[in-house]
Amino acid sequence: MLLGLVFTPVVAQAQPAGPGTLSHFGLARKDCVGTARNTTSKVWFTVADGVLSDVYAPTIDNTNVETLQFIVTDGRSFTDLQSRDMTYTVSADRTGMACTVTARNRNYRLTTDYITDPQRDSVLIRTHLDGPRDLKLYVRYDPNINGNGGGGPQNGGADNATVDNDTTALVSSDPNTVTSAPNRDYGVPLAGALRADRPFRQANSGYVGTDSDGLVQLDRDHG
Repeated sequence: MLLGLVFTPVVAQAQPAGPGTLSHFGLARKDCVGTARNTTSKVWFTVADGVLSDVYAPTIDNTNVETLQFIVTDGRSFTDLQSRDMTYTVSADRTGMACTVTARNRNYRLTTDYITDPQRDSVLIRTHLDGPRDLKLYVRYDPNINGNGGGGPQNGGADNATVDNDTTALVSSDPNTVTSAPNRDYGVPLAGALRADRPFRQANSGYVGTDSDGLVQLDRDHG
């Protein structure tokens, strides 16, 4: 599966705060960091705890992702979240610009490559699951666009999140020009879209930690 996480300026109206869990900034300890070798692409990404963590765009101090990680389930008896249930190793290619994470648990292996697209503000993600054929793979995109996130005013207002019906892309946006992030007092109105090389079979957006959260549903029902 090939995924693209693309960022673009936005002028959408702010949405009312939702009841989701408060977002927070990712781990300071990073497994790897990457960016493009040119100045056309204005994206920097990090991997922490074995998963995609802060993704900075269009400036290096504006983080837009809390985590983007994968979920593996057999649809019957278990649901494994990368940062919670898998062990991992990390390697980089000889250029230092690409990062590969190999995650394992039970009888499967998940190999994921991260690299930036030099032609646009995006991170490209290629992942492959090796294991029994009955396994199902899900991706969980937990954004905090513009350095803000869920939980209402304490996090600078909720992000707007939806599923694009035509492409099944997961789209989040934040039009605020202020931020609750420390050490700066401005925001960069922005939208982020997670899109795959083929349509997702299932897609939904919900509030983190509630019954509308896909992870909560998978933990409960495994599929």
